[in-house]
Amino acid sequence: MTNPDETGSNEATVARSQQRSDKVEADLAVHPQRWRLLTGDRPTGKLHIGHYFGSLANRVRLQNLGLDSYLVIADYQVIYDRDGVGELQDNVMSAMADYLAIGIDPARTTIFTHSALPGLNQLMLPFLSLVTDAELRRNPTVKDELATSDRPMSGLMLTFPVHQAADILFCKANVVPVGTDQLPHIEQTRVIARRFDERYGRVDPEHPVFPEPEALLSATPHVLGLDGTKMSKSRGNTIEIGMSADETAKLIRKAKTDAERHITYDPQNRPEVSNLLLLTALCERGQDGEVADPALIAEEIGDGGSGTLKKRLTASLNEYFAPMRARRAEVAADEGYLRQVLREGNERAGAVADQTLHEVREAMRMIY
Repeated sequence: MTNPDETGSNEATVARSQQRSDKVEADLAVHPQRWRLLTGDRPTGKLHIGHYFGSLANRVRLQNLGLDSYLVIADYQVIYDRDGVGELQDNVMSAMADYLAIGIDPARTTIFTHSALPGLNQLMLPFLSLVTDAELRRNPTVKDELATSDRPMSGLMLTFPVHQAADILFCKANVVPVGTDQLPHIEQTRVIARRFDERYGRVDPEHPVFPEPEALLSATPHVLGLDGTKMSKSRGNTIEIGMSADETAKLIRKAKTDAERHITYDPQNRPEVSNLLLLTALCERGQDGEVADPALIAEEIGDGGSGTLKKRLTASLNEYFAPMRARRAEVAADEGYLRQVLREGNERAGAVADQTLHEVREAMRMIY
């Protein structure tokens, strides 16, 4: 159990991070050229609408603002807590189709995979010299693995925070969209960037090799799965971006609600109903692009009950995703094109990684 002092400290940290994030957000629209963004996904399954509303839509927004954007498909992260790669090829190609369908533009966003960038992965060696075993074990992701997994922790899992730092710093990204649960990862990356400068120096006397990245905190409400719990493929409670309208309707009909007929928006006391209302609101936007008010949708449905709510969500969600799904079907049918986009992204990102690694070796006096 967390003690009150720790809770207060965490709340203060989040508040400070939110203030910094707000300043970054304000600057993005004015000076997008100052910012380089890194984000990504672990290809362990198909991307779903929780991914879309939680992060993917925001990536498109930031790309369209003019940020230099990098998107990593973190294929090496697939093996940090499992014995094989599973359906990795299919998952990577599926993610590529989703990215292109929702508006990720490979001319403005560099899409790449971990495994294709030796330069990025070689950064792990000097970075590992900058952290301690105790620091790694305090990382929330690592702590959770230690506490909940019934299998021995792999060295890759233990060093996950360092690999994530390499993802961010290889391209010198200075902004990373995250939720509050990811703030410790950003702070660890900032520490590594700072310690590298302190221990090994810099190539340019005026600038450190690595910037200290800023966290851009998401303002999107948290979307639950169709059973009212965390949206997760392993729980079978997701709607995949690439699903058909009929598949979507079938899943929504099975969504969990409650016994009360009158529909109200009350996330604390009626989480399942409120989640369906929130999903409806996210799909029903005004001409200005603003999300609808879930409380007003609840008032409109009133005594219509969960059946009316589910029908409205089905219609709204299928209408919202229809253009993306049509585009997805088009690009998914051309695997050669998907592989070409990824190959070109790997080449661009690889060149950046090699240049950064060269600067690292210069700073460490390891150019022979």
